[in-house]
Amino acid sequence: MASFPDTLNQDDIVRTRTIGELIKPTAPFDQKYGRENWTVAFAPDGSYFAWSQGHRTVKLVPWSQCHNNFVVDGIKNSTSSLIPRFSRQNSNGGQKSQPYEHTIDCGDIVWSLAFGSSVPEKQSRCVNIEWHRFNFGQDQLLLATGLNNGRIKIWDVYTGKLLLNLMDHTEVVRDLTFAPDGSLILVSASRDKTLRVWDLKDDGNMMKVLRGHQNWVYCCAFSPDSSILCSVGAGKAVFLWDMDKYTMIRKLEGHHNDVVSCEFSPDGALLATASYDTRVYVWDPHTGCVLLEFGHLFPPPSPIFAGGANGHWVKSVSFCHDGTHIASLADDQILRFWRIDEAHPVEVAPVSKGLCCAFSTDGSVLAAGTQDGNVYFWATPKYVSNLQHLCRMAIRRVMTTSQVKKLTLPPKMMEFLSYQTM
Repeated sequence: MASFPDTLNQDDIVRTRTIGELIKPTAPFDQKYGRENWTVAFAPDGSYFAWSQGHRTVKLVPWSQCHNNFVVDGIKNSTSSLIPRFSRQNSNGGQKSQPYEHTIDCGDIVWSLAFGSSVPEKQSRCVNIEWHRFNFGQDQLLLATGLNNGRIKIWDVYTGKLLLNLMDHTEVVRDLTFAPDGSLILVSASRDKTLRVWDLKDDGNMMKVLRGHQNWVYCCAFSPDSSILCSVGAGKAVFLWDMDKYTMIRKLEGHHNDVVSCEFSPDGALLATASYDTRVYVWDPHTGCVLLEFGHLFPPPSPIFAGGANGHWVKSVSFCHDGTHIASLADDQILRFWRIDEAHPVEVAPVSKGLCCAFSTDGSVLAAGTQDGNVYFWATPKYVSNLQHLCRMAIRRVMTTSQVKKLTLPPKMMEFLSYQTM
């Protein structure tokens, strides 16, 4: 079995450029297990990059300095070479107010990370409480960490101070996601088979428990307008939730093994899910139809074999902010960049023991975390979206598939706006 179809010349696929790496320092007490980097995250404003180094620690680095270092030097850099360049002093010897590099000890193994920031006009949904312990301002950047013991700790990114300790999950908090609308609504996905909704503007009050998964929940993601939540998990589960009513919208059927990663496109018209069945599916979340299938094993395993270990499990998927590219990370030690109008990868890169990946805020860089607690960075494919696609994204940000189909348009244009022509 192969990683690419016979019709594709592997030599024709572009090898993406590695632009840097952050290496976890080794210590005498480091063990074979416990140093995995299960999660990487970029702050929404592009100020910080965070990753779990294993052994309870989370590292935060100013992303602009890190990124400039990679681009200007044009060579691989390690954590040790970056530290001197993250000086906290200005030319006069005084302290800078800019972000600086620091480490947080979370007290337990870190499985998930999420950045969140507040928009003042987005009030807490708990309107009956007039006094709150915390008044999260617009300039405050928060980091949520999901831990092995089921706790969620909320930190002030700029000071490293622990603000909240949320304790309702009974098992590992596998993923975290903030609503993109600045409301500081946080959703957590856990191995206790539940999703929990927290309102940080109400001092971290737990608002709702979403039940429906029969097995572990691996990942969750908000749509760009915060109205829909996708959750994926063991047992082929892909669920969509209405986040205004906290009810399940539909279950998406199609995968043949555990589904471990999901993310919406920037316009909310597409949903990408990654599974241990060696496939990434791109769905229309409004209709539940599969629009695209990206295979990582050729010929693809039949459903009866897709449930077994095959060395090509897809571990992570991420949607680029251009709405055109998708990155996937698989057990075959290949990172793939896909384009939504191509059936095969447009760029690839080797990555050993990869666990997670995420695009930077501007979409120019992809970060991937590994079992060794390290992070590697790649330049994303250079591609200028055409005007048609940009117009489609603008329309789909405000219209669902059913609303588009009610428009009086030529069939070809209708297909294009519905992503039927990919």
